[in-house]
Amino acid sequence: MLREAAAARLDPVYRDFYEGGAGRETALADNEAAFRRLALLPRVLRGSGPATTAVDLPGAPGALPVVVAPTAFHRLAHPAGEPATARAAAAAGAVMVTSMASTTAVGEVAAAARSVRPTAPVWFQLYLQPEERVIRELVRRAEAAGCTALVVTADSPVFGRRPRDDRNGFHDLPPGHAAENMRGLPGGPPGGTRPIAMSPALSWADLRALRAMTALPVLVKGVLHPADARIAVDEGAAGVIVSNHGGRQLDAAPASLDALPAVADAVAGRVPVLLDGGVRSGADVATALALGATAVGVGRPVLWGLAAEGERGVARVLEALRDETAHVLTLCGAPDCAGLSRDQVVARAPRPAAVDPPGTSTALPRKAVDGWTSRGGAASPATPSRTRTTGTNRSCGRRTEG
Repeated sequence: MLREAAAARLDPVYRDFYEGGAGRETALADNEAAFRRLALLPRVLRGSGPATTAVDLPGAPGALPVVVAPTAFHRLAHPAGEPATARAAAAAGAVMVTSMASTTAVGEVAAAARSVRPTAPVWFQLYLQPEERVIRELVRRAEAAGCTALVVTADSPVFGRRPRDDRNGFHDLPPGHAAENMRGLPGGPPGGTRPIAMSPALSWADLRALRAMTALPVLVKGVLHPADARIAVDEGAAGVIVSNHGGRQLDAAPASLDALPAVADAVAGRVPVLLDGGVRSGADVATALALGATAVGVGRPVLWGLAAEGERGVARVLEALRDETAHVLTLCGAPDCAGLSRDQVVARAPRPAAVDPPGTSTALPRKAVDGWTSRGGAASPATPSRTRTTGTNRSCGRRTEG
């Protein structure tokens, strides 16, 4: 398993950064659990043939329905970092959403993707900043890099509280690493980086100002309430991404999947709806598609692949998701990603508690009795903890999504 291989290779502090969530990590766990609560009802004798998986997304026609969600600091997972992720995404036909908190500047990430496929779509994720001149410069860089869309993460008026990072004292990047998109911005130190600012004063007016700066399509990420989805579309958003930030912001938030149907209903097909959080298989992708998503984002699985095997590991993750998705769609009688209906998603009946026959031993673990194997977390890392140092990127050391 790539997840276990990644855990064995990662510094334990970085592993906790990638794996962890906010608070008690309730939202984090519920993202995956939400998929396990549901089942797919296949339709038979549909004559649909093998399913195709291409979908049209803003600035990315014919893309894989699996998007590489924005995640921070890939060079902490593997020295090849974001360029390796971008090359693997381009080869798979997937959109790469490169993060504002990337350890590689957007221009280099986009160039890496285009070295594999000249038309590879790259989106740039950003947090709206209180200073318009900073946003304007970031947009200029994304446009110069050839990005085909912008993704505004809107669910972060303040940083989420991450107990794992607090325990580890991980709030700065180590020497030799930086949030490179924040380098050389207006108001920052000469040649240095600015912190990523969070502000509860930001509003839809700031999104409006961003849209006035660029002709690029703008998607809004972090939407859970259907009323916000309607506002986003009315404000000209080219897409809505249902997300609880990978369980890393509000721990009391619902699972992304549980919020998806109401958001899809509110959008009513006017723009694509995407989802991220908890997607781990092709069946998960198909479930989200049936509930109204056009595509899904994956974050942690991509990081596990990168940490375990570099570019090849990311390619393996995306290839597996593409093949599994096509297989599940075909088994469900769908010719394509739009071919599933909501009535094909049903609640999975709760599994009754195992009862041992009279006179039998109860010493065996449950998985040996009823054949179920629990889904545990990552394997314990084999590498020793590093010595933490204070760097120059405070306020950037907490950003990752999906």
